[in-house]
Amino acid sequence: MTQNSTNAGDMSALAGKYLTFSLAQEGYGIGILKVQEIIGLMNVTHVPRTPDYIRGVINLRGKVIPVVDLRLKFGLEENEDTDKTCIIVVQVENVSGEHVIMGIIVDEVCEVLDIKADQIEPSPSFGASLDTEFIMGMGKAAQKVVMLLDVDKVLSKREVETVAQTSEDY
Repeated sequence: MTQNSTNAGDMSALAGKYLTFSLAQEGYGIGILKVQEIIGLMNVTHVPRTPDYIRGVINLRGKVIPVVDLRLKFGLEENEDTDKTCIIVVQVENVSGEHVIMGIIVDEVCEVLDIKADQIEPSPSFGASLDTEFIMGMGKAAQKVVMLLDVDKVLSKREVETVAQTSEDY
């Protein structure tokens, strides 16, 4: 899955399996190969002086990993956690190309969809002032639209460094 594929209008490189989830009743998907595991919401230790979208850190089997609240990162209204709220543990790239493990909090994990190239449309252009580089395309599946996210671009490389530093401090 490369960014060039979306620019060329050829969506074949984006075809594949996506883990879908919801945030504020909208559907999103991330490439299944970026997902390490899905865990229920657990105690998150707040880290002072971090951006609002960083919920804190968790202890995942002895490893401290940072957790990002995707609702807040996307500028959506904050919501109470429910029994469906969960953490998707993903691997993202930092500035030096190293992989960083982090959790993203979502409202609900839905399903794994196999989205074919002809079911993917390029992401719409909203003008130069809006950064939508993290949206690779729009997947059409079963009467709904799923925004296909490039999880490496949801956070900027600098934000990934900040998030990674959060867990290293603990």
